[in-house]
Amino acid sequence: MILVLFLILTIYITSISLLIYGFTKVKRYQKTDLKPQTSFTIIVPFRNEAENLPNLLNSFSNLNYPNDLFEVILVDDNSHEKFQASHFAFHILQIDNIRVSNSPKKDAIATATQHVKTNWVITTDADCLVPENWLLTFDNYIQQNDVSMLAGAVTYKCENSFLDHFQQLDLTSLQGATIGSFGIKKAFMCNGANFAYTKSLFEKLNGFEGNNKIASGDDVFLLQKAANLYPTEVHYLKAKEAIVITKPTENWKALFYQRVRWAAKTSSYQSNFGKMLGLIVFFGNLSFVIGFFAFVFGIWPYPFSILLVFFKFTIDFVLLYKTNQFLTKSRIKSLILSSLLYPFFSSAVALYSLFGTYEWKGRRFRN
Repeated sequence: MILVLFLILTIYITSISLLIYGFTKVKRYQKTDLKPQTSFTIIVPFRNEAENLPNLLNSFSNLNYPNDLFEVILVDDNSHEKFQASHFAFHILQIDNIRVSNSPKKDAIATATQHVKTNWVITTDADCLVPENWLLTFDNYIQQNDVSMLAGAVTYKCENSFLDHFQQLDLTSLQGATIGSFGIKKAFMCNGANFAYTKSLFEKLNGFEGNNKIASGDDVFLLQKAANLYPTEVHYLKAKEAIVITKPTENWKALFYQRVRWAAKTSSYQSNFGKMLGLIVFFGNLSFVIGFFAFVFGIWPYPFSILLVFFKFTIDFVLLYKTNQFLTKSRIKSLILSSLLYPFFSSAVALYSLFGTYEWKGRRFRN
């Protein structure tokens, strides 16, 4: 058993090292203040977000971008109370979601796309805030590169609680894996809260056809389709001025269900690399859990357990540190406690996602 765990750990360390290498290969982008040319439609699917939407719209109003070059489509997915946007200088279209599949968010984006008149679509979430140079940075990159799909970074606005710090570490690891996969030309993951693509590409890919039975994945499945068919046109925008800020979940139950929803789609990935990496990370975390209990019950010697923790923590820390330097100006908080808890949490999420149900926006879904 010890030899098996050492083998798993070796494969895990090799895989994370590859992502670290990929992370360094994606160069940071700095906008060059080119004259804005790209027209965007910002699509925001929402359900019961009356508290968050005004803040998001206010961040749009503060964008350093011509109002005639972007518009906003708000897609109401059967909210309990209707939201009415105030008057803004930019154009806002409010529409109701047309449900045709098991995925409310994919339906919302597909519904909105029928109303898009601009060249580019960019999606975000109702509980987000965008920086003032968000669209300008996307525009400058698009002008300088032959690109049809562009993924951007997302980070949390955290309060001083362990739950928030734990989520920040988790999201940082996901963002690091995302950027690393782009760097080694194996892009398989992105975040729909900061995701742009041309309307023509969306149509060429037939939208979400083929994976609309899965409730989530409006971002990763579209990315994997595009990366498979048009790999040179799919890029990552590694720019601080384009990082979108979102809210962490409010309690552990909501966090668990959110991560289950994210994990449930892994088995349906088109990307073999994404599937393999998911398995490697799962077994890497599971080996940590097994090693912990083996140490507690005296099955394994103390030095072996210490080595297991040390090597896993070290390689994880390198990716987390590099990614955190890009995402935020603050240090990673509660790092040791979060790192010790994370393998247990991650393993539980992965196992539950195989057969359990989860709640999302007041609805229950089955994996």
